[in-house]
Amino acid sequence: MPADPAALPAERITGAPEERGRTASLASKIGRGAGAGGRVRAMVAVIADRIMETAPRIPVRDLATLRAQFPGLTPEDLADKLVAGACKGTAAVGAGVGAAAMLPVPPAMPAELAAEVTGVASVEIKLIAELHEVYGLRPAGNFRQRGMAYLASWTQERGIEITKPASLNVALGVQMRRELRQQIMKRTLRNLPNLTPFMIGASVGAFMNRRDTRKLAEKIRKDLRTKQVSWDALPDSTPVRPEQGPLPPPGG
Repeated sequence: MPADPAALPAERITGAPEERGRTASLASKIGRGAGAGGRVRAMVAVIADRIMETAPRIPVRDLATLRAQFPGLTPEDLADKLVAGACKGTAAVGAGVGAAAMLPVPPAMPAELAAEVTGVASVEIKLIAELHEVYGLRPAGNFRQRGMAYLASWTQERGIEITKPASLNVALGVQMRRELRQQIMKRTLRNLPNLTPFMIGASVGAFMNRRDTRKLAEKIRKDLRTKQVSWDALPDSTPVRPEQGPLPPPGG
């Protein structure tokens, strides 16, 4: 008879809570048995791999779609809308992780922190991609190539040099991976206060993520403004009318 008849099967055998989902996957990869330094390095490596895997899959709205969803806005007004939405998204991620720290049995905190950094990165990479659309600076290449270019932009906190093809391939290099891990380490250390117990952590997490996302957006926008391309000079940037469909041919 187990000591706790109400325990889950895994708990009756090992004494550890049963792990499920992404948090369990991250926790198992990080490895709870390693030393503190080893856990940090393992966590950063796991986050880097996950962000590189996720970046090309992040859905990005093109300029025509954005103009249709936010009609009548100037490029700067549209960029303001995107930044506000991204700040709200990253704040929600930070608040969620902070709230998890107040649970009676908190989940694996390193894994929660890793999940937060990954979630915030996804929101901010999407923001960077759509800001490039707004400023008429979409990089060349397929979805994966553009996704990795946006990841490089997030890592370096600057706009993409679309006139320099070599810069679009930097995401696959050793230097890019090193810079990505450095950026993740910086974000991880900044996010440690989110794990403060009670709802203090939730408030801190929401505030810090909102602030950091806004700072990143300001850097990217300042860089993109110097190379901005007018909407009138872009092909196929006219807003679509999804509710009505394409216009019929003449005489149709």
